[in-house]
Amino acid sequence: MSDFMTDDPYQRFALLVALVLLLVIWIWYRRRTRGNRLRNVLNQISFDRIDGLVIPNGDEGEIQIDHLLLTSRGLLIVDIKDAVGTVFGSDKMQEWTVISEDRRYTFANPQPALYDRIAAVSQIVRQVPVAGRVLFLDGAEFTKGVPGLVADIDGLYAEFGESDKAAAKVKVEAFKPHWDLIRKEALSV
Repeated sequence: MSDFMTDDPYQRFALLVALVLLLVIWIWYRRRTRGNRLRNVLNQISFDRIDGLVIPNGDEGEIQIDHLLLTSRGLLIVDIKDAVGTVFGSDKMQEWTVISEDRRYTFANPQPALYDRIAAVSQIVRQVPVAGRVLFLDGAEFTKGVPGLVADIDGLYAEFGESDKAAAKVKVEAFKPHWDLIRKEALSV
């Protein structure tokens, strides 16, 4: 072990720089693969997608939708939460709590805002099914049960993925005029 530890300050500095560089590369790799996995699943379940959409909310205001997907089951609104740790939340709780190894924080229950987004989209496309999911990325764990409208990446794919893309495409074609209506109603940001 004494061969590994050196008294030369330049070698110690070089070793420290190498370790920091490896840590940065590892963090970059983890974020990139997680982002790629999310992007791949969203692309697999959707036939078209709009990110950063702003539409009228029906009360002379506007509402922002982070991700709106055209799926074979209708339109899907996806709100993404990147929480790492144990999440304590339920349908009736106003505040949800995340406890991780080094911190604890709360955030407002995301379901009411998602219901508002679903209602705003439904007002525009009245005859098309509109669903919404609060998507928690890898690293979030619900130990007391998963609240309604909450999914992880695998659950989202299981629920909205299609094995028969040809049959799904026929269903999607019926939704296309309504999808175009959403694009037309979109407000300039």
